Amino acid sequence: MHPADLRHAGLKATLPRMKILDLFVARAGQHLSAEDVYRLLIESPSDIGMGTIYRVLSQLEHAGLLKRSNFQTGKSVYELDDGRRHAHLLCLDCGRIEEFHDEALEHRQTAIAAERGYRIQDHSLALYGSCTKPSCEHRSK
Repeated sequence: MHPADLRHAGLKATLPRMKILDLFVARAGQHLSAEDVYRLLIESPSDIGMGTIYRVLSQLEHAGLLKRSNFQTGKSVYELDDGRRHAHLLCLDCGRIEEFHDEALEHRQTAIAAERGYRIQDHSLALYGSCTKPSCEHRSK
């Protein structure tokens, strides 16, 4: 993302906003908590504190650049908001979050809503389970 993307979203291109947004761009498809962002920022020379991180994440969410999800863990995680609807698979053992898109499922959800007199504005679907991969790289040792 570029400073113009922030300005287009109505935000000034400050250093904390640029650094945090750059983290999400570099890790597109990943879901990061505020603590994850903090951990990644201290790996590089940065003096951005947790208060600033929470504030910037909220600003980027309200500007439509990030999307927030609250899964069963109770912790908010953020991802780039590319405008495409998708669902999530969450492993209860290793904590991995995997995105998926299924056109048939999208059509079915729209049909179910229409049958009941609704038009979907937004949706969130999260499936919780245990990964069956014998050598899951994300599972704690």
